[in-house]
Amino acid sequence: MTTTETPDMLRRILDYSSRADPYPLYAELRRTPVARQEDGSYVVSTYRELTDLLHDPHLSSDVRNLSRPMPQGQGDATPAFINMDPPEHDRLRRMAMRHFGPPHTPGLVTGVEPALTSAVGSLIDDFAGKEQIDIVDDFAYPFPVSVICHLLGVPREDEPRFRVWVNDLINSIDYDPKTDPKEKLEKGVQARKDLRQYLGGLLEQRHDRPGDDLLSRMANDDGPDGRMADDDIVSTANLLLIAGHETTVNLITNGMLTLLRHPDVLQRLRDEPGLVVPLVEELLRYEPPVHIIPWRAAYSDITVADTVIPKGSQIMLMLASGSRDQNRFHDPDRFDPDRRDNQHLGFGSGIHLCFGGPLARREAQIALGELVRRLDRPRLVADPPPYRRSPVLRGPIHLHVEQAAG
Repeated sequence: MTTTETPDMLRRILDYSSRADPYPLYAELRRTPVARQEDGSYVVSTYRELTDLLHDPHLSSDVRNLSRPMPQGQGDATPAFINMDPPEHDRLRRMAMRHFGPPHTPGLVTGVEPALTSAVGSLIDDFAGKEQIDIVDDFAYPFPVSVICHLLGVPREDEPRFRVWVNDLINSIDYDPKTDPKEKLEKGVQARKDLRQYLGGLLEQRHDRPGDDLLSRMANDDGPDGRMADDDIVSTANLLLIAGHETTVNLITNGMLTLLRHPDVLQRLRDEPGLVVPLVEELLRYEPPVHIIPWRAAYSDITVADTVIPKGSQIMLMLASGSRDQNRFHDPDRFDPDRRDNQHLGFGSGIHLCFGGPLARREAQIALGELVRRLDRPRLVADPPPYRRSPVLRGPIHLHVEQAAG
């Protein structure tokens, strides 16, 4: 089924006023699984159709396959493998995954757990004596940066510079030309240049003096696909930093918000620490960090739900809507950490399944487990909290929480 009667629905979803709770709008959108827009693009919102497309080889992640150029500011200028198609995507992803997970480095995530636990503990220690904290600024935002710096081998003395670049980059993602000063976007552009230059210099050092960090492994490995080019290594490091940081921040913050809204589950997690594993999976379904893949391109004509999407069309994938699809999940608007068969779309699916998903899961598990264990009778200061502008990477910009005075 397709229609051109839903452009207003999409505008309402993308409008900032809907950021705190887009889910009722998603439910209305799902009445039309494949919705053609006035500009000739298509919006797909139901689980079955989304999963079919995410596994369809005729769906392209390369902007050059769009028949109509992307509006300025959309897409990602970084030539990382996330924006490529097979076979180049597959080659670069294989080369990166040799050092980032099974089967070649199965112990990477477990090996970094002591660093994760230490970073979380240090941040929570700083809460001492504070009756009010901001889960975003005081915890979820700095945590992933320290983890990624540790993985990449960034010297500890350089971490403050790294944090400034990340802050400017993430702020520029939320840039609104109608309300934000142009300086916000310019600082993001400059931060991207500075970060690439810094990582390039760090990479040169690793060629001469390799260590056990991720940059060293990628720079000095001659695997079956050969050695990864320096530009590709820097792009992969950028991908890990930018995509991995924002998704982890949102996952942790959305998770804490959800637990505070469900005090019975919060108390249960405090009593049953092992619950955190299925709980994070349910968070990825119920309040995911990534709501929308804003564009994909049709390599050729694609038929989805009896709708023919013409070659070159822009396709918007509403992942968060698919994970609340009542035709796939029982009682989808209920937060249920005991849910079984939870094949959500929180990290996407198919060949572009989130590269850093295993690390983000473990970061969230450790972070939420320790927050629940150590915060004393936490409660929300404001509900809903203020949200970031982006409808794509959706999460609170602040999450103020009060705890009992110590």
